[in-house]
Amino acid sequence: MARKKREFTTFNLSFLDIMSCGFGAVILVFLIMNHGIVEQKTELNEDLLSEVNLLNEDVTEGTEGLVRLRNTLSDVDLKTAEAQGLSTRIAQDTENYEAQIEARKRDGYTDSSDIESLKAELLSLEAEVKALRQASQDSGGNNARSFIGEGDRQYLTGLKLGGSHIAILLDVSASMLAEKVVQIIRLRNMSASIQRKADKWTQSLNTVDWLTAQLPVASHYQVITFNTTATSALLNTDGKWLKVADEPQLAKLSSVLGNMTPSGGTSLENAFIALQKLSPLPDNIFLITDGLPTQGTTPPRGSKVSGRERQRLYAQAIRQLPTKVPVNIILAPMEGDPMAVSELWQLAQATRGSLLSPSRDWP
Repeated sequence: MARKKREFTTFNLSFLDIMSCGFGAVILVFLIMNHGIVEQKTELNEDLLSEVNLLNEDVTEGTEGLVRLRNTLSDVDLKTAEAQGLSTRIAQDTENYEAQIEARKRDGYTDSSDIESLKAELLSLEAEVKALRQASQDSGGNNARSFIGEGDRQYLTGLKLGGSHIAILLDVSASMLAEKVVQIIRLRNMSASIQRKADKWTQSLNTVDWLTAQLPVASHYQVITFNTTATSALLNTDGKWLKVADEPQLAKLSSVLGNMTPSGGTSLENAFIALQKLSPLPDNIFLITDGLPTQGTTPPRGSKVSGRERQRLYAQAIRQLPTKVPVNIILAPMEGDPMAVSELWQLAQATRGSLLSPSRDWP
């Protein structure tokens, strides 16, 4: 803000000149100087007040923009719900029309115009379903809170949720039972049913459910579990891609994972090698783990693996990763593995993925 330029009369008076004019002249000079100072202070206060008013206007505009953004998100949520409802109704109508056509054929109905009319309705419904699926694919996922600036990053977490072939790697080693070594040892001596209810393990399973619910409907996925070995979570699906749109299969996946009990050591190398069996290779990877590996493709020689050895095993493992594929890491840290966060964060940065260390109540 431009400040007013003021002009002041300059008095070139020596001390002797002022004293020769008498005491009254001295008082007059001081009054003139004091008046100038007061006016300068008043001017500065006015300028500061104007700046404060401008800042208040900016805050008001920002608040109004936030309200508009929240309203927009609410509209998107509503439209998403309407689209999902419409998709369900169309699927039901499709089944009804197909049943009617089959029933009329079984009854020997020969009026081809009626059957053709039903087939036309069926084709129209299938076209609507295709359009809805295409719109869902274009939006990058089912989540209306996606970060528009980067297309397929989830707004609240930063996770890259897009892709057409998405691999989820779930650590099922014994360390996934708890955060502390003492707690892990204690749980390992309990029944399998109690181990499956451990907070850390339950959170990991909820994370897989959350991820599969966020993926684009038209995409494909695979969940690979790993400890000392690596295999697809669903039996007989190694090297195969599964459809996100297949809801019964997703429900089966959740049930299978819920019956698993974490055990054994951790081989990231075997997990990354398992990715190489998929064709095509994944274009997005999620890694759910709690630290650096404790072995490579074979068990370690000793019972204890040092921190430096774990870093070496990790460096060996990441050589097996597909190139130019984002790796998004959801890390549940464990005590005694201080280098895990640094190493995994660097992997996420190098692959243009992200690292998330969730709170206890997420997702």
